[in-house]
Amino acid sequence: MLRYANPTRFLQLSSALVPWLGAASAALFAIGLYLGFRVPPDYQQGETVRVMFIHVPAAWTAMMGYGLMAAASLVGLVWRHPLADTAARAAAPLGALFTALGLVTGSLWGRPMWGAWWVWDGRLTSFLLLEFLYLGYIALWNAIEDETRAARVCAILALVGAVNLPIIEFSVDWWTTLHQGESILRKGGPLISSVYLWPLFTMALAYTFLFFTLWLLRIETEILRRRARNALLAEGP
Repeated sequence: MLRYANPTRFLQLSSALVPWLGAASAALFAIGLYLGFRVPPDYQQGETVRVMFIHVPAAWTAMMGYGLMAAASLVGLVWRHPLADTAARAAAPLGALFTALGLVTGSLWGRPMWGAWWVWDGRLTSFLLLEFLYLGYIALWNAIEDETRAARVCAILALVGAVNLPIIEFSVDWWTTLHQGESILRKGGPLISSVYLWPLFTMALAYTFLFFTLWLLRIETEILRRRARNALLAEGP
């Protein structure tokens, strides 16, 4: 991977990958939505079960995005990888967007199932904290003018905030909660019928490919922005 620390090489790789990732994401979304609308209503959740195909992949992608942001921050903080800080910064708005989507769709599902838009449940509260961590990271970057210093401070925030990821994952096991426990990746096999698993997995792949497509595009944009800024500084007043 160090070979692609060079911005020029990274741009070459990204330019080759983005069209394929974008096309794969669009195709998977089309298939996933088609399958999702064709599944029968659940015997308990009724038509509300279709929210799962939007909500669960959004929550998964939000957590994946923070994990990637924290990993990139660690690389930038310890090894001074040239593109690591850029990658971490580029992931934050995307992660915030997917987290917000997870919160909204979760509320839409919770109202008919729990009788409330929101409860201070362990899973919900820790997931809301994830949104605040994303927004705090973005605000901190924008508040510090020196980009080198901003990268270091934000990297520390990202790494500290990564403690929240296992809390989100295991909150349903640690505390009494309204949110259901693990029903897919569990010992003994999934509790969800395969008729719902196929569209769910398809949508999860679609979200993942979409995230990587947008992430690469944002990194490209940041590299080009820095090049343009450096060119203007070199020209002088």
